[in-house]
Amino acid sequence: MSMDFDHFSSESRDEAELSSDERIRRIQAERWISYPRAEIVLDRLDDLLHYPQRDRMPCLLLHAATGMGKTKLLRKFRRTHPPLFDSTLRIQRMQVVVIQMPPEPDEKSFYTQLLSSVNAPVRTSMNVHQMRHVVRDLLDFIGARMLIIDEVHALLASSYRQQRILLSTLRYMANQLRIPLICAGTSDAKIALTTDEQLADRFEAYDLPLWQNDEAFLRLLVSFQSAFPLRRSSDLTSPASRRILLDRTQGVMVRIVRLLEALAVDAVRTGKEQIDFDSLANLRISPQLLSMGEKFGTATAP
Repeated sequence: MSMDFDHFSSESRDEAELSSDERIRRIQAERWISYPRAEIVLDRLDDLLHYPQRDRMPCLLLHAATGMGKTKLLRKFRRTHPPLFDSTLRIQRMQVVVIQMPPEPDEKSFYTQLLSSVNAPVRTSMNVHQMRHVVRDLLDFIGARMLIIDEVHALLASSYRQQRILLSTLRYMANQLRIPLICAGTSDAKIALTTDEQLADRFEAYDLPLWQNDEAFLRLLVSFQSAFPLRRSSDLTSPASRRILLDRTQGVMVRIVRLLEALAVDAVRTGKEQIDFDSLANLRISPQLLSMGEKFGTATAP
């Protein structure tokens, strides 16, 4: 098959000449696709990482519906600022520390998760008071400049008393280490944090809204279109294609990604080598996630 390379990104040109199996693996591999809202958040995170220390450090809450890419964005930021080995002191410096709020959080499980995230041994004999001081000293020792806490809405799964203790713990960490806290979660995360007025006053709130049929969505589809190693140019950006994508996915990022990946894989396997409106309208190859409810009827072009 002759190939027109105009629609490929520079990274995908060589991939388009690979075998079908290899191209399918590339399509299914995890990738980062940038978009304007994510870049705004990443830029602000970078600002906060280099913020001069002060008694009351600014913090940030990233909230969005499930599947909008909060965790993926935080992982992208962490990859940009990986741990570095200090050969002089022979320790691993870690500017950005990332943890996930335990599913049934209390103060001890929170500290245990934090110690585990920096590869520190956890002695079960330590009490909460001891763990608190070990965590504080260790984060200071490794040069932590930011603490990211994902799934912070899990706070609401604990008792009211434990919620108050954990919120006080977060305030203590920010005060003692003088580093920004970055919390991420669903809209329930806002509820959890606003129950502590002193803590809430420190947080800027950023959201990742559901995708709409606008210029930002168009640019996202162009990025996917140029990233997939298909040998013919796809049509994801026409008004009809954009409408059906949003109808199928309700604008949820993970659904959009899963649908496009499934269609791209099918295009390779069938030899079609492109995604067009007929591909999008074909329910046979459109994955129906449990969260998406009932299947849509067959779409028709306007």
